[in-house]
Amino acid sequence: MIRYALKAIPLGAALMAAAAPAAFAQSLLIRGGTIYTGAPDQPTAEQVIVRDGRILSVGPETAVAGPADMQVIDLKGATLFPGFTDGHAHLDGIGWREMTLNLEGSASVVEAMQRLSDWAKAHPEGVIVGRGWIETHWPEKRFLTAADLDAAAPGRIVLLTRADGHAVAVSSAAMTAAGINASTPSPSGGDILKGADGQPTGLLIDASGDLISGLAPQADAAATRAAYRAGFGVYARYGWTGIHFMSAPWKDVPLLEQMAQNGEAPVRVYNSIDMGDARALMAGGPREAADGRIITRAIKFYADGALGSRGAMLFEPYSDRPDTHGLMRTSHDEVMPLYQEALRTGIQIATHAIGDKGNHEVAAWYEEALRSVPKSEWKLADPRWRIEHAQIIRPSDYHYFDELPIIASMQPSHAIGDLHFAADRLGDARLDGAYAWHTLVDRGVIVVGGSDAPVERGDPLIEFYAAVARRDLNGFQGPDWRPNEAVDRATALKMFTLWPAYASFRENELGTIEVGKRADFTAFNIDLMTVPAADIPKGHAVLTVVDGQVVYQAD
Repeated sequence: MIRYALKAIPLGAALMAAAAPAAFAQSLLIRGGTIYTGAPDQPTAEQVIVRDGRILSVGPETAVAGPADMQVIDLKGATLFPGFTDGHAHLDGIGWREMTLNLEGSASVVEAMQRLSDWAKAHPEGVIVGRGWIETHWPEKRFLTAADLDAAAPGRIVLLTRADGHAVAVSSAAMTAAGINASTPSPSGGDILKGADGQPTGLLIDASGDLISGLAPQADAAATRAAYRAGFGVYARYGWTGIHFMSAPWKDVPLLEQMAQNGEAPVRVYNSIDMGDARALMAGGPREAADGRIITRAIKFYADGALGSRGAMLFEPYSDRPDTHGLMRTSHDEVMPLYQEALRTGIQIATHAIGDKGNHEVAAWYEEALRSVPKSEWKLADPRWRIEHAQIIRPSDYHYFDELPIIASMQPSHAIGDLHFAADRLGDARLDGAYAWHTLVDRGVIVVGGSDAPVERGDPLIEFYAAVARRDLNGFQGPDWRPNEAVDRATALKMFTLWPAYASFRENELGTIEVGKRADFTAFNIDLMTVPAADIPKGHAVLTVVDGQVVYQAD
């Protein structure tokens, strides 16, 4: 909704530690802990040897008389896995979160506004941009308003994006600057919330956020680069070896490619560019830089909004607000020509859909496009189209996913956050198709795990925990939260390793620890396959390896 923009600021040493990998390590030996390969024929191993960025051998621990340049890493009891990949996140937003007002984790309106007040005092000039608030667990149980922001930062232009990125709270000064008042109509695909007096409350949903987008400071090249370096540093420390970058700005693709060439991209990036630049990517076709470190071959579309801000499109009205069904952000006529052209140019389609009607519409559009373009005209025999989130699905629509087929790109942590309000939004019956990971997997659907950071924290251990426990971080689940939709740990591992590799057309290169594949590994200080589920989020990454190069190692 808002592209965060500030002048470049110095980054701390901790963020920089993993920001610039060197060339491939000549040789690398890793041993000293259990190695989970993800390969069915050899599920565990004791050591792995890497040569020139590729896996040379996997097997029992033996005395190795390797070359003099072999680097030996002792896991010291940690567990090694194929490299974890975040199948849906926003790399730029992850970086900007480190450089702007972060409201993540604020426990109330009062706390969020105290953070704003403190930030305003520390930054007495300019527009204040922030993100991360979410009201569903606040005692006040309400959205932020302009009155809240005005009291905390009097007279300032303040733009605070909700955690899900689908709503933004703005100050009175911001509304005045943007010309928003009681007579301003809500744009198509958006909503300007208004109070009983008919005046805008200061909350702008989805497309309405475009009305104030021009108020955010424009990022210069140095700030943009700094944001990406910050995002890379955070993700390398978390243990991610790859990220599927959703809504990647087309203008930033050359920058990311340059950063990879310069050794500034420690984590793999699979770009899905914003739909506004679809034609530009289709004209040139898929592109790859730095030996596969940065790949751009997908387009991200938006069908509807988010559940928390009641923008997700439902067949029936919201249970807690029967005057609305949500909203659609695009239409059949807008996307169909682009879907059809994508088949002819070999560009992958990834469409955001959260509500049950949003998912139905997208699945039906996919079916129409796939049938309307003769297969003889397809650039790829297997286009691997995706629905991002696939959050609420009518059981009668499951068949689209396994018959077409459609990759379901889902974020487990959404379920542990949404469990506190989804039942209110949907009612009990619609929970049968909510966050239905297990059901989809049982139908043979590829389910890609992601985090949607900075909507969520972006920690792979929180995501893994959410997938196998289906509880919040305090262990709460609730009686109606469909515990049968949790997955087993072997499946969760695939969701973050092999299946993201498949969804990016690289299952022959990534996703398992097998001879000949690229040497991407993640090691944690806990054994994800055996520790009690409640202990999973308490762990942390100790080693991140990409192309045989250590890009992060804990002290």
